[in-house]
Amino acid sequence: MSPMLATRPDFTAVLLSPSPSPPSGLRVRPLPAPAPAGVARARFLAPRAAASATATVSAKPTAVSPLSADRTVVRIGLPSKGRMSEQTLSLLKSCQLSVRHLNPRQYTADIPQVPNLEVWFQRPKDIVRKLQSGDLDLGIVGFDIVSEYGQGSDDLVVVHDALEFGHCRLSLAVPKEGIFENINTLEELANMPEWTQERPMRVVTGFGYLGEKFLRESGFNHVSFLAGDGALESYPAMGMADVIVDLVSSGTTLRENNLKEIDGGVVLESQATLVACRRSLHKRNGVLEITHEMLERLEAHLTATGELMVTANMRGNSAEEVAERVLSQTSLCGLQGPTISPVYCSRDGKVAVEYYAINVVVPQKSLYKSIQQLRSIGGSGVLVTKLTYIFDEETPRWRKLLSELGL
Repeated sequence: MSPMLATRPDFTAVLLSPSPSPPSGLRVRPLPAPAPAGVARARFLAPRAAASATATVSAKPTAVSPLSADRTVVRIGLPSKGRMSEQTLSLLKSCQLSVRHLNPRQYTADIPQVPNLEVWFQRPKDIVRKLQSGDLDLGIVGFDIVSEYGQGSDDLVVVHDALEFGHCRLSLAVPKEGIFENINTLEELANMPEWTQERPMRVVTGFGYLGEKFLRESGFNHVSFLAGDGALESYPAMGMADVIVDLVSSGTTLRENNLKEIDGGVVLESQATLVACRRSLHKRNGVLEITHEMLERLEAHLTATGELMVTANMRGNSAEEVAERVLSQTSLCGLQGPTISPVYCSRDGKVAVEYYAINVVVPQKSLYKSIQQLRSIGGSGVLVTKLTYIFDEETPRWRKLLSELGL
C-alpha cells in the first residue's frame, strides 16, 4: 500500500448538522497554526473547499473552461499503472483495440484500429479531473473515483457502467473489540452515546466527499474526518481514528487487522467504467463516433464472455420436430432460440436427411447440464466452441446514451 498522507493524531471536530437549512454539508474549522518544519500535519477533508477560513463542502465541482477549439484529435485517458492498468489493456486487446505504447517513458500511445484516437496514461483521479475540464474526451476509470472526484458533475457521462473488472466496494469498518464489540449495524453505530460535539466519531478515509455525504445522509451528527491514503487499517489500532472508510475487495486485510464491516455500511459498489465528457460528445468532432465503436466492441465482447456455442447432431423427421424437442429443455433456449439445419448424407446414391444439426448458445456455468439435456433428447457428437463476440442489433447502452444527450 502507498504511504500514509496523514500521520499526526490531532482532530478538529467536524459536525454533521441534522438541520436542513442551508448551507448544507460539512463546515471545517480553521486548522491550528503551522507546525514546526519537518513535522507532518493531518490534512482535513474539505473537497472543493473555497479559500475562506470556513469552507463548505460543495456538491458540485467548480465551473469548467470551454473546450479547446484547436484540438482535432480525440483523447482517451487510461490508468497509468497497477492492476487496473493491466486489466484495462487486457480488455481492450480482447476487443481488438490493442494499445500501441512504443516508449514506456512517454504518457501517450495510440490504438491503430481507431484512427484519430490518442491514448493518455494518467492517474485515475486525474482522468476524472481532465474529463471535467475537457482535456480528455473519454476515460476508463473505477466508478469509486468517478463518484469521489466528479462529485455529481453533470459534465461526466458514464457510457458503460460494468466493464467487469476492478470490482470493489467503498465500505465503513470498525474494530471488532472494545466499544464496538456489539456494534453490527450502521444504526447502532450512529446511536452510540460516545459521540458528542466535544468527542465526535473520528473517521479516516481517502474518500472525503463520499464519506461525508454517506454519513450525513445516514443521520450521523458528530463526526470528524482525517484524510489518509493507504494503510488506513492501522489508524484505529494506533488510536488515531475510531472508524475507517476504505475500499474493500475480499475483506481479508480488514479481518487480519481486527476490523469488521457492519450491515448498512457499504457506501458504494464499484467496478471499471467507460466515462465521457458531455461537452466533447456534443461538440468535438469524432468523439461520438469513436464512443459508439468502443461501446459496440466492449458490449459484444463482454456479452460473449462466459457464453459457449454448443453444436450437436440429432435424428429427426423434420426441423420442426427437432426444434420442439430442443425447446422442451430449459437450458437449450439460446439467445433467441436454437438454430437447426439439415445434415445431408448420401444413401443409395441419393441425397438424404437423417440428422439435423443444432446450434445453441449456453452459459458456461450451465454447460454440463445442457449437454445432459441434449443427450436425453437424442443429441450426439456434441461440439463446444468458445465465443469471442456477440453483436446485438443495437446495444441498449447506446440508445440510453443518445437519449441522455438529447440526440
